[in-house]
Amino acid sequence: MTSVRTTLVVLDMAGTTVADDGLVEQAFTAAVQELGVAPGTARHTEQLAHVRATMGESKISVFRHLFAGDEGSAQRANAAFESAYGRLVADGRCEPVPGAREAVEQLRGEGRTVVLTTGFARVTQDAILAALGWTDLADLALCPADAGGRGRPYPDMVLTALLRTRAADDVRQIAVAGDTSHDMRSGTRAGAGVVAGVLTGAHDEAALLAAGATHVLGTVAELPGLLARAEAGR
Repeated sequence: MTSVRTTLVVLDMAGTTVADDGLVEQAFTAAVQELGVAPGTARHTEQLAHVRATMGESKISVFRHLFAGDEGSAQRANAAFESAYGRLVADGRCEPVPGAREAVEQLRGEGRTVVLTTGFARVTQDAILAALGWTDLADLALCPADAGGRGRPYPDMVLTALLRTRAADDVRQIAVAGDTSHDMRSGTRAGAGVVAGVLTGAHDEAALLAAGATHVLGTVAELPGLLARAEAGR
C-alpha cells in the first residue's frame, strides 16, 4: 500500500465500467464472417481464442495479427467489427457495470480526475458513452488513436491521460483499473501507483496478478474504498 494521494484515475470501459456480456465476441464473429470466416469452423474457433486472450488490446492490432499483416483485410475486419458493435449498442445491448457511474462520481467528488479508456475506435467509444448517458461523466475519454495509435498493453493511453489532464505530478499518483491482463500491463508500464484488476470482465484473479495487478477487486465500485484505504496506509 502507498500513502501517496491518487489524483488521476484511468478506467477501462468494456468489462470494467461497461458490462460486456459477450458483445465483443458477437461483433468479432460478425466481422470475420464478412471476410469469409464462417462461425464454428476451425479457423473461427482459433481466431476467437486469440480474441479472448487479447481482450483489452487495440482491436486493429488484434485484426492485424489474425490476418497475418494483411493491412487491407485487417482494416476491413476492424471496420466491420466497429460497425457490428455499434449496432449492438444501438439495439440497447449496452449496460453499465453496477455501481460504475456512482464510483466515477464519487472519485470526481473527491477531487480526482477520471479518464475513461478503450481499445475501440472513437466512433464506437462515443456511441457507448451516448447510449449510457455518460458523455459528461468523466473528465476525458481516450481511444488508441488519441495516444498515437498504440493501445494496451502499451502505456500510451495512461500517459496521454496524464499529459492531457496534467492531473498528477508523479506517475505514482495515477490509479489504473481494468479487467484484462493488458490493462494491468499498461498500468504497470506507465508506473501507476495503483493497478487494480476487476473481476467483472475477461480475466480471472490469477491472470490479473500475473500481469502486475497491485490489487484485485470484485468490481470497480470498490475502487474509491481501495484508494481511501491506500492513502491511509492501510
